[in-house]
Amino acid sequence: MLIKSRAIPIITATILALAACSNKEANHSPTTPAKITTTNEDVAATVNGMTITKNEVDLILKQQRGMPDTPETRKMIIDNIAMRLLVAHEAAKKGLDKKPETINEIEMAKQSVLAQAYVQDFIKNNEVTEAQLAAEYDKLKAQASGDQYKARHILVKTEDEAKAIIAKLSKDVKSFDSLAKAQSLDPGSKVKGGDLGWFDGQSMVPEFSAATAKLGKGKFTEAPVKTQFGYHVIILDDKRPNTKSLPPMDQVKAGLTQQLQQQNLKKMLDDVKANAKIDIVAPQPAPAKAPTILPEPTAPGASATEEPAKK
Repeated sequence: MLIKSRAIPIITATILALAACSNKEANHSPTTPAKITTTNEDVAATVNGMTITKNEVDLILKQQRGMPDTPETRKMIIDNIAMRLLVAHEAAKKGLDKKPETINEIEMAKQSVLAQAYVQDFIKNNEVTEAQLAAEYDKLKAQASGDQYKARHILVKTEDEAKAIIAKLSKDVKSFDSLAKAQSLDPGSKVKGGDLGWFDGQSMVPEFSAATAKLGKGKFTEAPVKTQFGYHVIILDDKRPNTKSLPPMDQVKAGLTQQLQQQNLKKMLDDVKANAKIDIVAPQPAPAKAPTILPEPTAPGASATEEPAKK
């Protein structure tokens, strides 16, 4: 829960997926085949006069990483595109391209392709420099030095709860284990009495690392440590020099380059979002239903319109 993820999320995977199928045929008249200006060298096949280009085949090959580029594979791709064109043409003949939900899906696919193109253009025009790589490598080297810590913690929701735990520890530090098992909100460590094992400062959130680094062995934090997760009480059991070694630059360069690209991309997308005005419209509550007035119950077998028998 406290450990920072070192993996940079693949931003484009969730919001910028490239549409695998072209939707251009959906806007064609059902009786008029698609007309694309091409040369003979560009054409891979034609289907009822509609053109399948070599670029379309190349694009699908590129998307399907690991697929061999063989005549058999290209024929299979052309067959799939041909079937897609034929079925899309039949859909247009039925007027399905005019349905609102179809139009919305086509627009969403168009937005995805445009967004992907924008991301690719950004990466192409914002290449990671050698100076940036060197600076990031130096940062990693600094992180690999320093100390490792063996510590336990108790995570609670409020500052008052943390202060109450500190007060109990001041009277009996040996109660840390039982207090962690009873009160900690960290499911991963509470069953172990709050034990986090060995970690280096860079693997934890900054506030937690800074507080741990100030402790002497056997000492606990005398004030609650606030992080994004809540309030912590930390006790340091041991510390030792960090023995991790960083691989040479040429072994980590590719990964560093990708990481910096993703960081730059995330910053750009965050800036775009920060400069936008996004208003989320709350759904309107459903109108309350009028109460249903039920008729008086009648005896079994009696008609609801008959009067009860008089005695």
